[in-house]
Amino acid sequence: MGLHQLFMHFPAMHLPLAHWIDTFVLWLTVKGAPETGFISTYLGDVLDWLQHFFERLPWPVVIGATTAVAWRLGGIRLGIGVAVGLFFMGAMGLWVDGMDTLALVVTATVLSVGIGIPIGILMARREGVHRVMGPVLDLMQTMPSFVYLIPALMFFGLGNVPSLFATFIYAVPPVIRLTDLGIRQVAREVVEAGRAFGSTPAQLLIKVQLPVALRTIMAGVNQTIMMALAMVVIASMIGAGGLGHDVLTGIAQLQVGLGFEAGLGIVILAIVIDRITQKTVRSRPVAAR
Repeated sequence: MGLHQLFMHFPAMHLPLAHWIDTFVLWLTVKGAPETGFISTYLGDVLDWLQHFFERLPWPVVIGATTAVAWRLGGIRLGIGVAVGLFFMGAMGLWVDGMDTLALVVTATVLSVGIGIPIGILMARREGVHRVMGPVLDLMQTMPSFVYLIPALMFFGLGNVPSLFATFIYAVPPVIRLTDLGIRQVAREVVEAGRAFGSTPAQLLIKVQLPVALRTIMAGVNQTIMMALAMVVIASMIGAGGLGHDVLTGIAQLQVGLGFEAGLGIVILAIVIDRITQKTVRSRPVAAR
């Protein structure tokens, strides 16, 4: 009897993992309905306000302010590049959609930073939390991004809020990892010196570890922003507006020009934000390690 025939005699195995996950998510959806309803209302109001705020800002003011910041941080070449890029985005008629996309990215980034940095600090200070969160972050970063749309739909339905939820889950791992890494890389001598001067754990964190690790943490924030921008097209499948919706419309209707224009708008936003945040990190003085 060949090896293949031998294995054919074993009964087929089937682990009902999909059924277990479906049951758990359904139970969580029913039990957590009041909480998810509150979160959906609150985040929806914040996102709507931010979108309206960005849309109502005069575009010359936005371009001028952004150009001034870029010029101050990176010099005249960066300032001119930012001004040309933003003006070109407006000239293509993508300004309002670009501001909607920016509102989604800003909200997702603030949410990611507000939750991710405390988790990263906890990972750096508690080895048990680090061991548990490591595989969780690995799973979050390797899971296909389309999978995040499913729980977002089940918890929040269609619209901006589920798009924000999915973008947050996709974008939060870098800021958690790099916060943990930055604090762990603080030299032991620096930490011991802080303790020798009588610093409490909170003072040691705020006055020693976080300032030294700031560049690494800001690099994590930069990566979180880039990943949030990368998610906007996928998030448009469950109701997000802005440039991602324009790209999706171009794909669905085979309008190559519309899809290319919207995609170019996302690229311009990504380059502007990336260059400014990178220059912000580099312009900060390096604390002694």
